[in-house]
Amino acid sequence: MRGVTLDIFAMFKNVLALVITVFHVASSVNAHGYVQEITLGSTKYTGYLPYSDPYYNPPPSRIVRKVPGNGPVEDLSLIDVQCNGWTAGGFTTAPAPVFGTVAAGSQVKLNWTAWPDSHKGPLVTYMARAPSDITKWNPGTSAVWFKVAQAGKDSAGKWAATDGLYATNSVYTFTIPPKLKAGQYIIRHESIALHSAYSYPGVQIYPSCIQVEVTGSGTALPTSFVSFPGAYTASTPGIVYDVYTNTGNYPIPGPAVWTGGN
Repeated sequence: MRGVTLDIFAMFKNVLALVITVFHVASSVNAHGYVQEITLGSTKYTGYLPYSDPYYNPPPSRIVRKVPGNGPVEDLSLIDVQCNGWTAGGFTTAPAPVFGTVAAGSQVKLNWTAWPDSHKGPLVTYMARAPSDITKWNPGTSAVWFKVAQAGKDSAGKWAATDGLYATNSVYTFTIPPKLKAGQYIIRHESIALHSAYSYPGVQIYPSCIQVEVTGSGTALPTSFVSFPGAYTASTPGIVYDVYTNTGNYPIPGPAVWTGGN
């Protein structure tokens, strides 16, 4: 009888441990976020889903480059800050196998997973033109990125990454520059969470890299570019920022938005 009691107790401990593990995983999944769906013009694409896609055989073909999970990048010197690859764990971001199509001048809608209200900050979007097949191209540390959209803190003190997303059912919308030259591009879209950014390290970067082919008759291209890593350092305005005490304007990190295609 004593042996049966011990067996039941051991089973209870195992079940309890499993429940705690599941709760921890579920909590961590809901703690941060990533882009889960992309709408290019009128076409919807499922984003890379790090908690389900790796378990399919074969994995689904996505237009978003793989991310290891919903966590942030905090070391701005790492290549991880480009597309959310995770070099510390042996994970590196590889090109996605396919790409979407979007016309210059049309809207791109980026649907985020649930986002914590504590993670106040801006939403920033860059693009990089691929010199060859985008399904085989990695920018590395080359200066190829130009900013096409940004949203930070408005005059009422509301933040794009929290208040802005809540008001639009977690969808952020920007427009491909109307006169942008046709070709294949990576769209690098990020949320910058500032809840721990009162010192460095502390800021949290959540980037997603989306592969697209831009169509149209435009001929415009920027002439100034930044690199990732490189565009942001500990001394870049907006990287160190105390959201709890600073009531003034927020300087969105990085270069000015490129307007040459407007």
